[in-house]
Amino acid sequence: MTNYCPECGARVIRNRLTPRVLAEQMNDEVLSLDNKFLRTFIDLFKRPEAVINGFIIGVRKRHLNVISYWAIALSVLGLQLFILKSFFPEFLDAQNDMFGMTKVEGDNPVNTYNELVGKSMSEYQNVMFTVLMPFLAIGTWIIYLDKRRYNYTEHLVINLYINSQWIFVGIVINVGLALFGVSNIMMASIIAMPLSLAYGSYVFKRLYGNSFLNSLLRYIAAFIIYMFAFSIIMVIFVIGFFIYLFATGKMG
Repeated sequence: MTNYCPECGARVIRNRLTPRVLAEQMNDEVLSLDNKFLRTFIDLFKRPEAVINGFIIGVRKRHLNVISYWAIALSVLGLQLFILKSFFPEFLDAQNDMFGMTKVEGDNPVNTYNELVGKSMSEYQNVMFTVLMPFLAIGTWIIYLDKRRYNYTEHLVINLYINSQWIFVGIVINVGLALFGVSNIMMASIIAMPLSLAYGSYVFKRLYGNSFLNSLLRYIAAFIIYMFAFSIIMVIFVIGFFIYLFATGKMG
């Protein structure tokens, strides 16, 4: 009797579910040194082109697909927010001040705006990250138009892998700095930014075969395009919000 499905090749589990079976499954899928997640994480440092090109051309059994990897990264992002809010609330104060989340006295549109921004930056950060990814992909796609090796959708895949990886690294940096007394997430972001740019440049160097300096300059240019697009979106959001306040009579 075969232990694998003849249709899809998946392993057939014949034992009834027990705590031991669940523990073995957890070990195989998550904790094992040979599991897909850990292999993907390591290879995105050692040979990112193997992970990314493998997904693009359809060779996907060895590494996690980009959607699964991004979903896990967003879960880790939520875990990071929970840890920082629960144990290091002062770490987020600078971010709150930057985005105007500090309440002012009285019941006015400023408070309404502050509450909306605060809620968006915390509860909906996963949605915001996902919405912004296509704009970062536009930046790298434009900067590499002269190479024409990857289309826009493939650039989206590249950037999802890069930013997923950096979310995993980011939680280590942020929580580590918080543990060592750095109580300012903006300072942590300033420290991490050069490393983030260096990693993204490294990935594109491996994909395109450019020099690291060439990849770095291109990646910085792509990031500037992304920030420009992001700024336009934020301006439209703010204008739309105040139009809503005016239309609903909450502006007075």
